[in-house]
Amino acid sequence: MYAFGRGLRMSSPVARHGAARWASHGDVDGYLLRRRAIEIRERIRIGLTLIFVAACGPHAHIPLRPANLPDALASTDSGTVLARRLAPVLYLQRDESFPLERVVAVLHPLRRVIAYHLLWRDDIHGSWIPFTVPTDEEVLWIGYDTTYAPTDVWTYWHGRILHTPWPKAQVAIDVQWGKHGSMPRNVRQSDLPKPRTLNFFYAMTIFGEPDILLGDITRKGPLCFCHGYRRYRQFTRPLMLAERIDAVIRTEDPRGVLLEVFGSKYSNKHQWP
Repeated sequence: MYAFGRGLRMSSPVARHGAARWASHGDVDGYLLRRRAIEIRERIRIGLTLIFVAACGPHAHIPLRPANLPDALASTDSGTVLARRLAPVLYLQRDESFPLERVVAVLHPLRRVIAYHLLWRDDIHGSWIPFTVPTDEEVLWIGYDTTYAPTDVWTYWHGRILHTPWPKAQVAIDVQWGKHGSMPRNVRQSDLPKPRTLNFFYAMTIFGEPDILLGDITRKGPLCFCHGYRRYRQFTRPLMLAERIDAVIRTEDPRGVLLEVFGSKYSNKHQWP
């Protein structure tokens, strides 16, 4: 509206209402843009955090197989022949994706026991945590009698040692998916120490899914155990350990050789049962 004699232009109520409406729309658009910017900033922050975790997370540095180990027994030595003859058959869960990288057999110099140290590429849980051990060492032991027949089996199972008499036949071991805990073949699951049961570890594949996904950032691995409990406890994929042994030694303390074969960072679990 034009006011006579003053030259001022005044908006009509309709115009003022339209301006207020556009201002209101502008406030909404500004709020949405600010919210969108905050979301993008948070995603960038999360992405940078994950990149930082991946950069700081451990990475496996397994050395090349040494051509000549000074303490290794010759392939024709009676100890080497015995270690290969008594080496167990491992039965893996068929979805296992981490390979077995190294095997060292250790004959005790005084006892009729052979230790088999196994180095798996990684563990399904906790691999993204900075400064953790980037590989997975497991151990099993076979006792034998004066006829060199197997009579006892011990396996390392998540901080505990399982033991069972063995009927002088080929030793067989079941290997847990992802965690590689070792069990005598067809062990009764009710005999596993609580709470370290297969039920518990299967539940961890579900409730620990964020941990598994974070691990996939630092190294290539499975995104989940994408099957049911029945399949989780089926061990049907045989692996002949005798064909995978990298070195055989006779000593009570194998740590020096394990450092050369496994690398400077390995779990250093029990030497003997």
